[in-house]
Amino acid sequence: MSIYNKINAGFSLGTDAPVTAGIEDVIYIFNQGDVTLTYDTTNPLIVIGLTAATGTNIYKFEGTNNSFNTSSKLAKTSVGPRYTEEIDFNIAGFSIDIKAQLMAMGYGRVCAIAVNNFNSSDSAIELFGAVNGLILTDAERSAADETVDGGYKLKLTNPDKLREPYPPRAVSIPPTSGSATYASTIAAIEALVAS
Repeated sequence: MSIYNKINAGFSLGTDAPVTAGIEDVIYIFNQGDVTLTYDTTNPLIVIGLTAATGTNIYKFEGTNNSFNTSSKLAKTSVGPRYTEEIDFNIAGFSIDIKAQLMAMGYGRVCAIAVNNFNSSDSAIELFGAVNGLILTDAERSAADETVDGGYKLKLTNPDKLREPYPPRAVSIPPTSGSATYASTIAAIEALVAS
């Protein structure tokens, strides 16, 4: 019997570590086929390893002032729950290199890792697009838009009719020895970032 057919625990909101909204102003994006994901053998909601193929990297996009956002929305289907995942972020620029990256995200599928502001959770770091990937569905630029200094407002989401079978996966990567921590997970991701 699947562990996802019955609830098995409750929860309460406490004052010890109050939930904080939003994500940090950083998103890690990689081409879907470039990184192999290793899942926890007892819980497929947890990614415990990221292995980049030779010559590939994870790319770091940085913003400011809470300019990035993620969302995941449950959609009930005839074959079970599915999740629509979205990541909104801005790029303050419009160079040829940026435009080439936007085209690549529009044609190819990517996965993205977001770091929640609330980092006292076992889901502080989340992976979006683990099964079906994400594509760039919106890339809007208004030269007069002062909020992004004429840069792009972007949205990554699931391809048409390809919602995710799970909510965003928790990324929790242990160090060489010991248990996974927030710091060990960030260190493992940063080790794969293109320099």
